[in-house]
Amino acid sequence: MPASDEEAIARILDAVDEVIAEHGPAIRLADVARRLGVTRQTVYRYFPNADALLIASAMRSVNGFIDQVLDHVGGLNDPVTAVVEIVSFAVESLSGDPQLESLLTQPPGGEAATSLTSDTAITFCLSAFQRLDVDWKLHGFDDTALRQLAEMTLRTVQSLLTDPGQTPRAGLALRRFVAQWLGPAILHPRMTSLSIHERDATIR
Repeated sequence: MPASDEEAIARILDAVDEVIAEHGPAIRLADVARRLGVTRQTVYRYFPNADALLIASAMRSVNGFIDQVLDHVGGLNDPVTAVVEIVSFAVESLSGDPQLESLLTQPPGGEAATSLTSDTAITFCLSAFQRLDVDWKLHGFDDTALRQLAEMTLRTVQSLLTDPGQTPRAGLALRRFVAQWLGPAILHPRMTSLSIHERDATIR
């Protein structure tokens, strides 16, 4: 009997890793429950579906990847610089990771590929954003906007990992590309906030 939810989740993800190692990413909650000797309802308590299991397993298997990202961008307080570096670092670090690639590409049987924009993945990304040195409120981000930015960040990472283009970008070229197209979206909440304040000041 697990002593805490954290221990229960760890045991479930250990079982997921074992099932993936034996049978590949096309897993079912029933497979994981059987491996643990528990009912499916026990697994459902922590993970709503197999997609959530796969994402959580992938996130954990990256060996403290979120901590690596946060160490890499530590001290950056500009949201554009921080997010561009997060995307670029993630793409460069995860490219070629066999488990992640197997999850993000469509299996031969035609099942849908795992999405990095599941609720589980977005929660992971939000937790990372909230640990950055960025004052999100100062830059116009409320909870909804920050969640949307997390989704857009993950969509960008997934796109660049699964289809890097004929000439994959890296280094400065990758960062310029991401900044050019994602940067304006990150600035938008701040610009909107400033415009509202300027309009209110004019009315007064």
